Amino acid sequence: MRKPASATWLGALLGGSGALHLVRPRTYEWLVPPELGSARVWVLASGVAEIGTAALLAAPRTRRAGGWSAAALLLAFVPAHLHHLRLGRGRPPVLAAAAVRLPLQVPMVAAALRVARGG
Repeated sequence: MRKPASATWLGALLGGSGALHLVRPRTYEWLVPPELGSARVWVLASGVAEIGTAALLAAPRTRRAGGWSAAALLLAFVPAHLHHLRLGRGRPPVLAAAAVRLPLQVPMVAAALRVARGG
């Protein structure tokens, strides 16, 4: 069975991002809403989850589970994206980046769901 393109790019994106979360956690800590507690714990945990999801997407036997995992993970990131918008008030460059990141979740979740459904 040939790996769908969406599984390939989702796996690469999540695997790369997950590795960066583990290697440079400070880069992401400011995106964690303070209401969630320790930013470092959330960043490291999400990095591990992203790498695990990328691994699921890479193997044919676990690809569908990887698609469901990717969809759930991307939806779990919505509070961070909303926090990013909140931080952007009065700071046009930050607001612009947040305004781009949040809508990008929609096609990424859709791609993850296609993979999860075997498409």
